[in-house]
Amino acid sequence: MQLTRIVTASLSFLLTCALAGASPTPEPLSGGQGDGASPQAPERAEVAGENTPQGAVQTYLEACRDNRYEDAARYLDLANVPAAARAETGPLLAKKLKVVLDQTIWVDLDALSTDPRGRLDDDLPDDRELIGKLETARGGAAEIRMQRAPDGSIWRFSEATVARIPGLYAEFGYGRIGELLPGAFFDLRFLDVQLWQWLGLAVFAVLAFLSASLVVGAAQLVLKPIVARSKTDVDDQLLRLTTAPVRFALAVFLFATGGRWLHLAVPAQRFVDGLEKGLAFVAIAWLLVRSVDVFSRIVRSRFLRDGRTAAVAVLPLVEKSAKVALLALALIAMLQNIGFDVTGLIAGLGVGGLALALAAQKTVENLFGGVSLIVDQPVRVGDFCRFGEKVGTVEDVGMRSTRVRTLDRTLLSIPNSEFSQMQLENFAERDKIRFFTVLGLRYETTADQLRWVLAEIRKLLVGHSKVDPDPARVRFVGYGDYSLNLEIFAFVRTRDFNEYLGIQEDLLLRIMDIVGASGTGFAFPSQTMYLARDSGNDAERTRAAERTVERWRTDGELPFPDYGPQKLAEFDDTVEYPPRGSALEQRA
Repeated sequence: MQLTRIVTASLSFLLTCALAGASPTPEPLSGGQGDGASPQAPERAEVAGENTPQGAVQTYLEACRDNRYEDAARYLDLANVPAAARAETGPLLAKKLKVVLDQTIWVDLDALSTDPRGRLDDDLPDDRELIGKLETARGGAAEIRMQRAPDGSIWRFSEATVARIPGLYAEFGYGRIGELLPGAFFDLRFLDVQLWQWLGLAVFAVLAFLSASLVVGAAQLVLKPIVARSKTDVDDQLLRLTTAPVRFALAVFLFATGGRWLHLAVPAQRFVDGLEKGLAFVAIAWLLVRSVDVFSRIVRSRFLRDGRTAAVAVLPLVEKSAKVALLALALIAMLQNIGFDVTGLIAGLGVGGLALALAAQKTVENLFGGVSLIVDQPVRVGDFCRFGEKVGTVEDVGMRSTRVRTLDRTLLSIPNSEFSQMQLENFAERDKIRFFTVLGLRYETTADQLRWVLAEIRKLLVGHSKVDPDPARVRFVGYGDYSLNLEIFAFVRTRDFNEYLGIQEDLLLRIMDIVGASGTGFAFPSQTMYLARDSGNDAERTRAAERTVERWRTDGELPFPDYGPQKLAEFDDTVEYPPRGSALEQRA
């Protein structure tokens, strides 16, 4: 792979440069530091501050970082080491102790005493100072202590601590790596990370990526045939879009597992641990972002199938907002795990968000109003509705306003924040349309005539194929100023208002025929003077209507207060619609 070749070439170049520029020092853990002076040599100059615990530890650490282990051995109490072996053993023990401290205790110099007598409140003798404690696998807790020289001129790591260095290094040291690699790999360091550890981080990163790619590729070979057999393409999209974040998450896990073999110093290991946690959050956020893509595609297809074009238009905004929120949370989590204080950042974002919300309050209100209209959908594009005191057809639901075409054919733009708070009456959602009218018959109408009219209109409503018989009623409701009032109430089986107007017209014409056939007529506002010879009624038709009502009464079929179930069943769907001879009937 090209990436592998590039990384390998880069590592080889770094290794060559490191070995060429390294000073010829002995191997770090397999021998001494040459023929330098004895760590107990009295002729060495006094190091400033070495008569205090803080100064002694600081000078020891600086000497180790500069690979001056002969100078560092000066701060070890080598009383138990034979004098002849101190020149060789002292630097080696100083280096091993530095490795142990790097792996277990990050010494806080500011916490160490600057008093030549050491801390006086630690329940230790005046010539003893506790540097730190570490837990061992077998020996329990081990204390790293310093001891002041009898003459008070210098503080050294105590004799008991020096005696435990070999055992501590056997547990916390580099192991076989320290014996196999040349000294240059340990002597060259950057940010307190040694050269071999930098190379190890790069190698582990490449190996983790390659291993994760192999594992994910094998998983795809197994899963692709399985998801291909499913009826939906959701699992195919999910598998395709989540491959990269899953591979990244697996690579982070493998890198974190392998990085434990590098024996990084405590602060470096803490940084790497935080970085690994942050990258894990990034992987999770990446996976969620890809899941948002899959979910968005599913919702978009459903909206298009249902004809909700306005909702489709707002999906990109919702999708981007969700992605930005996820990435922002992942970034904050990553920064926090690396060691940054994100409290100030979050506070700044909160103040900035508050200022932005106050400055764009109306815009935000309209935005959320538009989202609520799209999600709740009290009205849709193309619906005829009443809003407030006006009516019109909704033409567009935008992010700021809703545009409605009024009956005057003007285009009215209403801010979403206002439109969403109105009482919206959606006429397009009616399953049926109400038919309601009040008939006013002349006062000359007799009771039996009125009964005949009521019966025939009821028969019409029950029998009409476009009128819902439940409820369908016609009642004599009262005496008007100049008419006998009949109230007709029913529901027409249609949602199309234009079709309703045609059915309403048909019903009104048929009712007019019934009124005419009864021998009476419609009342109208007037003052009438009646003569004996002018009753205002058709005598022959009046007698026919009265005879019919009398027959109903004699036969026990008087349809008041209503027709019986048998009669209603006989009348059901007996009135043709459209009427015979109409153009609608010919098209049907």
